[in-house]
Amino acid sequence: MGGKGENSVSSNGMQERAMEEGDGGEVGVTVNHVFATSEDRASSFSFSVPFLQKIIAEVFGTYFLIFAGCGSVTVNLSKGTITFPGICVVWGLAVMVMVYAVGHISGAHFNPAVTIAFATCGRFPWKQVPVYVSSQLVGSTLASGTLRLLFGGKHEHFPGTIPAGSDLQSLVLEFIITFYLMFVISGVATDNRAIGELAGLAVGATVLLNVLVAGPISGASMNPARSLGPAIVSNRYEAMWVYIVGPTAGAIAGAWAYNLIRFTNKPLREITKSGSFLRSMGRNGSN
Repeated sequence: MGGKGENSVSSNGMQERAMEEGDGGEVGVTVNHVFATSEDRASSFSFSVPFLQKIIAEVFGTYFLIFAGCGSVTVNLSKGTITFPGICVVWGLAVMVMVYAVGHISGAHFNPAVTIAFATCGRFPWKQVPVYVSSQLVGSTLASGTLRLLFGGKHEHFPGTIPAGSDLQSLVLEFIITFYLMFVISGVATDNRAIGELAGLAVGATVLLNVLVAGPISGASMNPARSLGPAIVSNRYEAMWVYIVGPTAGAIAGAWAYNLIRFTNKPLREITKSGSFLRSMGRNGSN
C-alpha cells in the first residue's frame, strides 16, 4: 500500500489543506490515492482504460482472496491439516497481500459492503457501484468454481457460510465484526494522518481477529461476495439474507461512525450547515 498511482496526490498546498481539514484520503483500502479524481467527477461512469484496469484488479483481487480463504476451509474439511487458527491466518494474510498488490489501482475493496459504505459517505461514485459489485461477485464465483473443480462438490466440504446458531445471532455478529472492519478501514485508508504503509497490515489483522472470534458461529463472512460465490456454485442459499444485510449494514454504520470522530478544523456552523439558517431566523425575529 501507499503506492503512487496515476491518481495519487502531489505534495502541494491542496494536499496540505486536505490533511488539515481531515477530508483527504481515498476511496478504498489505500492511502494517498484519491479515487474520485476530477476526471471521475466529470464522468463518473466511463469505460476508460484506467476504469477497466480497476475493474480487472477487483476481479483478480477478489478471486485470489476467495480462492485462498475458501480454499483453506475446503482443504481443512477434507484433510484436517490446516486447523481453525490456520484458516484465520490465511484469511488475514490473503486480505493483506491483495491490499498491497492492487490497492493502489482499484482501492482494494473486494467487498460489496465496503463499496456501498464508501458510496454512502460520498467517497465513491454511486454510478460505479453496480460495476464494482458485479466484478467482486464474478471474482468470488470464479474462485468458488475453481475450488469445486479441484476438490469436488461434496456436501460436507461446502466452504460457504451457514449460521451455526440462530439466524439472529449470526446477523448481530456479522453486523458487529463488519462494523469493526469498516471502522478500521476508514481510519487507516481514508484519513491522511494515518500511516498508509501499514493499512494492509491493519486491515488483514482485523480480518484475522474477526474470523477467530466469529468464525465458529456465523462463519465470519463480513463480505456478501464471500458468501454468495460459494452459494451460487453449490446452489446452497441457507440464511443468505444474513450475509447480505448484516455486513452491508455494519459497513455503512462503521464508515459513518468513523466520520463522526474524523478530525476537522472547520467551525461548527460550517459542519452543521446551520449558520445561515440561524442568522436568517435572527433577522426575521428582529424585524
